[in-house]
Amino acid sequence: MSITGTLIVQMIVFLILVGFTMKFVWPPIAAALDERAQKIAAGLSAADKAKAELVAADKKVQAELSAAKDSAAKRLADAERLAQQLVEEAKARASEEGAKIVAAAHAEAQQESTKAREVLREQVAVLAVKGAEAILKREVNAGVHAELLTRLKTEL
Repeated sequence: MSITGTLIVQMIVFLILVGFTMKFVWPPIAAALDERAQKIAAGLSAADKAKAELVAADKKVQAELSAAKDSAAKRLADAERLAQQLVEEAKARASEEGAKIVAAAHAEAQQESTKAREVLREQVAVLAVKGAEAILKREVNAGVHAELLTRLKTEL
């Protein structure tokens, strides 16, 4: 066989091999490559989606954290305002109680002063009667001279 015949036979064998490969070997390899490409694309898409969800979840967490901080600050401000209000009410009640105590003490002091004056007047009247009795050297009848004693009390 000559080189041309060998070359022709090799070409025929090569073409048969290429045809066999194109018909039976290449489609499964191409399908596997396409499937692999689809899986990679799906994985990248899922990764992008997960990244977007992570960003959205992070924003949601930040918003909820901010809302929680605002709520806590508002509750703290309300508690402080309530405490201040309670303190003011307690001060007002204490001031009222103090005023009542001072008024009661003042009234009691007035009563005691009046009683003391009355006692002193009676004692001075008794002393005046005793003094007058001692001066006159005789007994004075208190029942008979009651008007005189009353007038003496008022003058003193």
